[in-house]
Amino acid sequence: MYKIVEKEMLAENIYSMDILAPRVAESAQPGQFVIVIVDEEGERLPLTICDYDVEKGTVQIVVQTMGCSTKKLEKKDAGDYLHSFVGPLGVPSEYVHENLEELKKRKMVFVAGGVGTAPTFPQVRWLAEKGIDVDVIVGAKSKDKVILEEKLSKYAKNLYICTDDGSYGFHGMVTAKLKELVEEGKEYDQCIAIGPMIMMKFVSLLTEELNIPTVVSLNPIMVDGTGMCGACRVTVGNETKFACVDGPEFDAHIVDFDEAMQRQGQYKKEECAIKEEI
Repeated sequence: MYKIVEKEMLAENIYSMDILAPRVAESAQPGQFVIVIVDEEGERLPLTICDYDVEKGTVQIVVQTMGCSTKKLEKKDAGDYLHSFVGPLGVPSEYVHENLEELKKRKMVFVAGGVGTAPTFPQVRWLAEKGIDVDVIVGAKSKDKVILEEKLSKYAKNLYICTDDGSYGFHGMVTAKLKELVEEGKEYDQCIAIGPMIMMKFVSLLTEELNIPTVVSLNPIMVDGTGMCGACRVTVGNETKFACVDGPEFDAHIVDFDEAMQRQGQYKKEECAIKEEI
């Protein structure tokens, strides 16, 4: 059993939870995720790690209530317990193992959309703590959907907020902001995009046009987190990969996004039926 030591509402239907899991916190690295099982009858719920504190022994997750399992999780409060909390899982971000001096020469930009802002944070913090400056572009539908702005602002060299409706920051998509920055003279050696599949697809198309190497996190298509269910099977560079065991991060310019998005919606009918029941 794993105790929820803190819970906070970040936006409507979006919550952060700090889970007491010392061994996970001690081993966690940027880019990884955990598997949460809410109760004895719960299903496996893969969630990317938003933050971790080795001294406190806590791991922070961010959940958006959408389906049956996330609604069960949302009902839990500080002081309650989760049945299982397994991790860290997945392959850490490649730069974690790169030469630090070479990494410091790289000009990086992160593009985050919606709850994809959560797994973006530990990467930005890790790089900043190593003395590496990064720009961050965050996209949301409206001002009230922007999350983790204060946390990111402490570590990003430049933080650009974009809203679809123009209620806050830049009025427009994250792709439009990235293109504007490049046209203004910004130069980037690498882009890391994390968010909805459709957002990552169009960021990838743009960065390919701009000749910016790009990494995407395919965590949105993960289901059981072991590779056994096959739900996160995706084609990357004409090879079959599994997002949960081979990733979740891949070279964006060789990911078959259309296939991945089709696979992401394969259980939509069943999920809608469960939503009607609850």
